[in-house]
Amino acid sequence: MMDYIVSLALDPAAWIALAALITMEIVLGIDNLVFISILTNKLPLGQQKKARRIGISLALFLRLALLGALAFIVHLVEPILSVFGQSFSWRDLILIAGGLFLVWKATKEIHHAVDKKHEPDLFDAPKKHGLAAAIGQILLLDLVFSIDSIVTAVGMTPHLPIMVVAVIVAVLTMMLAAEPLSRFIRDNPTIVMLALGFLIMIGMTLIAEGFGAHVPKGYVYTAMAFSAGVEGLNILSRRSSKNRKV
Repeated sequence: MMDYIVSLALDPAAWIALAALITMEIVLGIDNLVFISILTNKLPLGQQKKARRIGISLALFLRLALLGALAFIVHLVEPILSVFGQSFSWRDLILIAGGLFLVWKATKEIHHAVDKKHEPDLFDAPKKHGLAAAIGQILLLDLVFSIDSIVTAVGMTPHLPIMVVAVIVAVLTMMLAAEPLSRFIRDNPTIVMLALGFLIMIGMTLIAEGFGAHVPKGYVYTAMAFSAGVEGLNILSRRSSKNRKV
């Protein structure tokens, strides 16, 4: 085992694969982090940091657990049923379910933001149940994003140590970015609507991939980056206007 690790450490191709996989894992983790930030910002201030730490820790635990069950993960991509000539694997069904949940959740949050007098529903549970409900929803999306992340990792390298290091680095990066991102979203309310729009787009992408339609991630993240850039200019413009008034 030690000889295997040493040989990997001395292999330039292994370092290139590690860098590429870390980058990919961090990019894939952005979706999860946006969802966690929006969800935890709805909790009482004293519970927000705790919920984010638990949510991201669960993501790390799930991904490492899935890496320990690679033989099982490989079988998740094998077809288990066919409907009207379209084959579905367990991974496809999980992506579709996760995408539907994201679209539903983001749509409900947009409705709540637009209509302040909405009727109580699942997401308006009493405060004492807020933390548990938030962690439950984070766990559900962690599972979806973790499976997608590990399947991507398996496709990029056959070396388990590289996958483990990449996953740990990516999740630790999420842990460091969680607080600044959540604070930025909380301080800029218009960002929330943009982020919810991102979640709808991500949800639709997951559904499409579940039905076998591959959507290049580059297109999705380029659109997100462009939209975020435009919103950033809007934020700077609003701040400039406030400074001139002062």
